[in-house]
Amino acid sequence: MTSLATRVPRHIVWDWNGTLLSDNHAVVEAVNVVCTAFERDHIDIDEWRSLFGRPLQKCYERLLRRSLDEQDWARIDVLYHNAYRDLLHSCRLADGVPNLLADWAGTGRSQSLLSMWFHDELVPLVSSMGLDGYFSRVDGLREDLGGGSKAEHLVRHMDALELDPRDVVLIGDVLDDAHAAQRAGTDCVLLTTGVMSRTALEEAGCPVVDSISEALARIDGRTG
Repeated sequence: MTSLATRVPRHIVWDWNGTLLSDNHAVVEAVNVVCTAFERDHIDIDEWRSLFGRPLQKCYERLLRRSLDEQDWARIDVLYHNAYRDLLHSCRLADGVPNLLADWAGTGRSQSLLSMWFHDELVPLVSSMGLDGYFSRVDGLREDLGGGSKAEHLVRHMDALELDPRDVVLIGDVLDDAHAAQRAGTDCVLLTTGVMSRTALEEAGCPVVDSISEALARIDGRTG
């Protein structure tokens, strides 16, 4: 991975859920729908952060304290995503968005969006929030079942934009973002605003900050 201390990125690949979109409450409520269906007590964001990890099926096995077969996992996927969709209307943009996106664009540098949310739903959602004009490309998950790795998606995303990985930084909120960046040869800055604790995020060895404004400052070398 390149060093933010010696090379200033020209392009940001933004994550969506937990990064540009503040959706922790919707995530936890959707997880609790799964808990109800599997007769498990409800949890809060702190407990979900203590359990969250990849692969997601193993994460849910820890949550539900049982092994899950293919039928169970398909059921969980439907329960979670249907509940989350019902709550999307209550989610807001992260603090400073879209002004911070406009500030970055104003420097003549580019940005794009890569999410593991379903592509056919992501594109109109981003447009409805007035953000589509800031991104040179928006990519979401094109498979029917969620929960896979982000690394291959990031490589395809950058290839489509003809980006040099050394000019790119990924801003996300989970270790999967850092792992994807490492495999793709890009930098990464992680936010504590999502579903993983700072302690877990720091395992990645990349900068961990508490807000998008701090992430942008770190990219431009304005903080330590």
